Amino acid sequence: MKLVIASDIHGSAFWCRKLMEHIEDIAPDKIVLLGDLLYHGPRNPLPDDYDPQEVAHMLNAVAESIVAVRGNCDSEVDQMVLSFPCMADYAVLMDETQRMVFATHGHVYGPDNVPKVVRGSIVLSGHTHVKINEERDGILWVNPGSIALPKDGSHSIAVYDKGQFDFIELA
Repeated sequence: MKLVIASDIHGSAFWCRKLMEHIEDIAPDKIVLLGDLLYHGPRNPLPDDYDPQEVAHMLNAVAESIVAVRGNCDSEVDQMVLSFPCMADYAVLMDETQRMVFATHGHVYGPDNVPKVVRGSIVLSGHTHVKINEERDGILWVNPGSIALPKDGSHSIAVYDKGQFDFIELA
């Protein structure tokens, strides 16, 4: 199972276009979006080419492949313009080895409020805008960073393929 994992688009059409180019090249089985899709939020600057309607249009074009969760900047009005569910606090997938992949934004579940998952599970989360790939107490925590507003300066996504995670910079 090949996954493209992205978080924190924050309405940036510029960076969403970059994401779409990589999705086309990678041809994943699923696209996992970890929230904060359309709105930039009151604490963030406007991202490059801020155009939530265009981001919705691009994401809707691949809606059948998307598994998405709600971020702290997402709202019910966002769901009205998106053709895939995006209001759940988490989603659960199983990889080809039946390993649990728990996807969440990170503002509800995270290292300080660990979800009820078994050892050996993977927790995907965004929210912090900083990439991580580390094991803690038998759980693998992966954050792809932020597409639009990275705190480490690296606009990035993660790719999961055959049990391995790789980070890809979108620049």
